[in-house]
Amino acid sequence: MKGNIARMIAVVATGSLLAVASAGAATAGTDGGKGSSNTQALAAQVLQMRDGLTKVAYAGDVSKTRADLDKLSPVLGDIAAGKRYQIQTETQKLGDLAQGRSVESSRLLADPTAKARQLPPLPVPIPSLPDLPGPLKIVSDLVKALLAAVTGILAGLLGGLPVPPLPVPPVPLPTP
Repeated sequence: MKGNIARMIAVVATGSLLAVASAGAATAGTDGGKGSSNTQALAAQVLQMRDGLTKVAYAGDVSKTRADLDKLSPVLGDIAAGKRYQIQTETQKLGDLAQGRSVESSRLLADPTAKARQLPPLPVPIPSLPDLPGPLKIVSDLVKALLAAVTGILAGLLGGLPVPPLPVPPVPLPTP
């Protein structure tokens, strides 16, 4: 009986030691915003959301753009909070700025008569993207800045890996 209790204690102690060691390794692997499967999953999610937003925004679909912004904003909030994911401080700050653009874009799409608020400049260059089509013209600059910020966040999450380019469709030629 004493032998069984001793073996159970040894198994529990060994399991606890392995759990603590693997948690330490997972935490150490996220230095620089890469290496953790949790961070990699976040990067894949953010990439999918960025590409989805790009496609519906450049298709001129207001309701789907607003829905995608509403899905993206809480993820950006999690990144900005820095509690759920272990990422670099710069990426957290960029997440906060991006969330502001997401919320502002969604607010303006809900009420096109609303006045846009002045937001602080982004610390990343805004790519030369074409303006959004007609019904989304009011939020064109905000969404372009948001896409630039999310691409910057992806760069932080992926570390040294290349960030896939934005899936922006070609600009249609004006009809005569």
